[in-house]
Amino acid sequence: MRWRYDSADLAPGAALVDEFKPFLLDMLRSELAKKTFNRHRDNLWLVGGELIRRRRADPKIERLPIDKLIQLEIDEEGGPLIYGHTSEALQREVDATCRKFYRFLNPK
Repeated sequence: MRWRYDSADLAPGAALVDEFKPFLLDMLRSELAKKTFNRHRDNLWLVGGELIRRRRADPKIERLPIDKLIQLEIDEEGGPLIYGHTSEALQREVDATCRKFYRFLNPK
């Protein structure tokens, strides 16, 4: 499958990577199992793609800074519904990653 992207997606995509990177590095330091780390990494990749898709589709959020978009779409209950043919099990995994990411961004 070829992924479609527009050059306008590159800057927000890079900004998403910048937002996700500290979380991923923190998980690496926590010595998670490789399979667990890879699952969270892959889930963030899905979330990032969904956030880019939503920016394209909704002019109201198109110009939001990426950190504000993350705050809008990821909360203590999970993340965005992944568009397409995502199973309920995969959506639950994505939501678990988003909850973990949310707790990382909002420590008590």
